Amino acid sequence: ADVDVVEAHGTGTSLGDPIEAQAVLATYGRDRPADRPLWLGSVKSNLGHTQHAAGLAGVMKMVLALRHQELPVTLHATEPSAHIDWTMGDVRLLVEPVPWPAGDRPRRAGISSFGISGTNAHLIVEEPPLAQDPTAPTPSTSSVFDQDGESPASATAWLVSAPTTTGVAAQAERLVAHVSAHPEQDPADVGWSLASTRTRFEHRAVVLGATRGDLLDGLSAVAAGHPATGVRTGVATTPDPTVFVFPGQGSQWAGMGRELVRTSPVFAARLAECEQALDPYVDWSLSEVLAGGEGAPGLERVDVVQPALWAVMVSLAAVWQAAGVWPDAVVGHSQGEIAAAVIAGILTLDDAAQVVALRSQALTALSGHGGMLSIAESVDLVEVRLTVRPGVAVAAVNGPDATVVSGDLADLREL
Repeated sequence: ADVDVVEAHGTGTSLGDPIEAQAVLATYGRDRPADRPLWLGSVKSNLGHTQHAAGLAGVMKMVLALRHQELPVTLHATEPSAHIDWTMGDVRLLVEPVPWPAGDRPRRAGISSFGISGTNAHLIVEEPPLAQDPTAPTPSTSSVFDQDGESPASATAWLVSAPTTTGVAAQAERLVAHVSAHPEQDPADVGWSLASTRTRFEHRAVVLGATRGDLLDGLSAVAAGHPATGVRTGVATTPDPTVFVFPGQGSQWAGMGRELVRTSPVFAARLAECEQALDPYVDWSLSEVLAGGEGAPGLERVDVVQPALWAVMVSLAAVWQAAGVWPDAVVGHSQGEIAAAVIAGILTLDDAAQVVALRSQALTALSGHGGMLSIAESVDLVEVRLTVRPGVAVAAVNGPDATVVSGDLADLREL
C-alpha cells in the first residue's frame, strides 16, 4: 500500500498483459486502503516500444508525474483486458489523468522494464523530501565548522594516489594524521589541494563525505585496506592520445553555434572573447553574423567566413576542455591551423584574431577577377575536363574525390 502507481511495461498482448497484471495485483494490489487504489499505466501507449530505454522512459515519466503532481492518462486503455482477473486486488487503469498531490506521506511509484534483453527489472521511485522553506535562513557557506567539525557545504571528495597499493594506504594514513592535527582547515580546501596540486599516480583512492568525520573515517578505511561507504579504490589506465582536428573553409553552415551560445556558458564566453579580439580588424559583428542578423554580411564572403569559423572552432575546443578533454596534439588546415595554434599556446587569442582577419582580407584583395571552384571528382577526371579550358588550372588536391581549380570567373562558371 506504500506504492501509489505502477508504470507497467505493457505488452499489449493477451499473453504478456495478464502475466504482468497478475504480478502487480498479487504484490501491490492487495490489502489497500479503500480510498487508495493502485493506479496502473504505461508510457508505451504514448511513445510505442522504447526498446532498451523502456525502463528509463518509465523513470522519466514518473519523475515528471511527481513534479507535476498528476498521473498522466494511458492511451488506448479504456477497456480492461478480459484475460485478467481484476478482482484479485484494487488496481485501476489510468484511463484519465489522476491528481497525485504531495501530502503527509512520501509518494512512490513502481517501474517495470522488459527492455533489458527480455529480463524484467523493477525499481521503486520515491519523492525526495520537501524543499526547505524558502523564507528560512540560508546556512552559511563560509569555512566555519560547528563543534562536531561539520561543514555546511555539500559532499567533498578527497583523492590520494601512489605508485603502489601500499603507497595509497600510507598516503591515507599520513593525511589522517595531518587533518586531525589541523582542525581549522576547510575540508573543501583540502580536497581542492589534493585534486589540483599533487601528482596523480595510477593507484588511487577517492573518499567522499559530507563532514570531516565522514572523510576521516573513509581515509582510515583506505589506510587499513578495508572497504567502506563513500570509498572507491582502483588503478587508473593510461588513456589513448587525443587529437583535436580543426578543418578549413567548407565546414561552415548557416546558424552554426547559435544553439550553443544559448545553452553553453563556456562556449558563449569564449566566443565573446573571440569577438572582442576580432573587433579591431573587422567592420562586422561576429555575434550578428552567426545569428544571421539583419544587415550582417553572409558567410559567402571569405573575409567573414574564415574569422567566423576560427572563432567557432576555438570556442568548441573550450567546451571540450571544460568537460575535461584536453588534446595531446592539435592539427589544422587554413583558419583551422590558426585555431590549432591558439589551443597549443603558440598564438595568443589577440594575435590569432589579427592573423585570421588580415589573412582573409588579403585573400579577398589578391583574388582580383579570378576565383576558385571545388569539384567532387578525382584530379584525373578534372584534368581531362581542363584540356579544353586552358584558362583554368588545378589549384589543390584535397582528397581522392575533392579537387580545387582556379582561373577566370567566366571559365569557372562554364566549367
